[in-house]
Amino acid sequence: MTNKTLPEGLHPDTLALRVAVERSQWGEHSEALYMTSSFVQPDCATAARRFANEEFGYTYSRTCNPTVTSFEQRLAAMEGTECAIATSTGMSAILLVALTTLKAGDHVVCSQSMFGSTIKLLGGEMARFGIETSFVLQTDVQAWKAAIRPNTRLLFAETPTNPLTDLCDIAELAELAHAHGALLAVDNSFASPVLQQPAKFGADLVVHAATKLLDGQGRVMAGAVCGTKALVDKVMGTFLRSGGLNLAPFNAWVVLKGLETLSLRVKAQSAAALQLATWLQSHPKVARVYYPGLTSHPQHALAMRQQNGMGGSVLSFDVVGQGAEQLRAHAFHVADSTRVCSITANLGDVKTTITHPASTSHGRLSEEQRQAAGIGQGLLRISVGLEHLDDIKNDLCRGLDTLP
Repeated sequence: MTNKTLPEGLHPDTLALRVAVERSQWGEHSEALYMTSSFVQPDCATAARRFANEEFGYTYSRTCNPTVTSFEQRLAAMEGTECAIATSTGMSAILLVALTTLKAGDHVVCSQSMFGSTIKLLGGEMARFGIETSFVLQTDVQAWKAAIRPNTRLLFAETPTNPLTDLCDIAELAELAHAHGALLAVDNSFASPVLQQPAKFGADLVVHAATKLLDGQGRVMAGAVCGTKALVDKVMGTFLRSGGLNLAPFNAWVVLKGLETLSLRVKAQSAAALQLATWLQSHPKVARVYYPGLTSHPQHALAMRQQNGMGGSVLSFDVVGQGAEQLRAHAFHVADSTRVCSITANLGDVKTTITHPASTSHGRLSEEQRQAAGIGQGLLRISVGLEHLDDIKNDLCRGLDTLP
């Protein structure tokens, strides 16, 4: 079966449909799912060369698998990086970055408003291995600069952040990191390559929780790291194959299919999120809305410039109330009153989800850490799906309109 060579200069929307490994002799149109743990070798000499990495060839699915390779090639093409490596989850992707770019005695500078598990991993678990992390205000470049030490090896940012949608200027952080001999890693899970490509702004590594938007239907767990062949393929790939953090072929195939509709979903969900955020701003029981697409967002101009003019599919808002206990009760009431929205901490799904970050995604953090990240008890996060927007508004009104 002869495979066509794709021309140069294709748009990301086209790459999301066409980049993959070569078709088999059967000429399948949808990429094949290779559910196998190992691959038969033509002879012992070939097997020896392949196991020694002297020639390319599939040997064992922990080292590489054609379905996983298709996902990696497609995501790298969409992110504009040399390569990508797939992992079992988004957190395993972050762990892979930490374990391959850092060693005992190294220092990390990280946003204090990142995903709760990232804060726990970098600030807690990695400290056991002699790696120290300083957490700074996401939006203050001077705070990042002041936190850098001679042993700083990594700057880690998430833009927009989960759940307050704070942004960082990727180009500024990249310049800062490189001036001090450090790498910049950017978690792009909230935006996806449809809205922004961090590598084009100077990021060395782009991290994804592919469980979110890349899959888009809440079906499987997956993660990925994108970057250069020298770092991602040679260094991280070697560690991943030894450590077994790799992605299962079935999960890779599901996310591979998800990438085909990613652009349509992200654009539609972003448009709906902007309408919902605008509506929430005017509701008397909503104290504040956090969404980069709103002109009231302090980094709106940066979002429009850095995120292809869109705000993304996730927003958060504070309900009205006095004191932590009442705010928590009010937030629970709004979420519990919904009949359409799903109460779940996942995001990026075609089904709208609602969650209370202080007791879920950031529940394992100390109150001091939550306060530093701006996660109050009255905060609710919504990942806007593809339902009719009037139904989502009416669903939220069940709780908002009955608050005291």
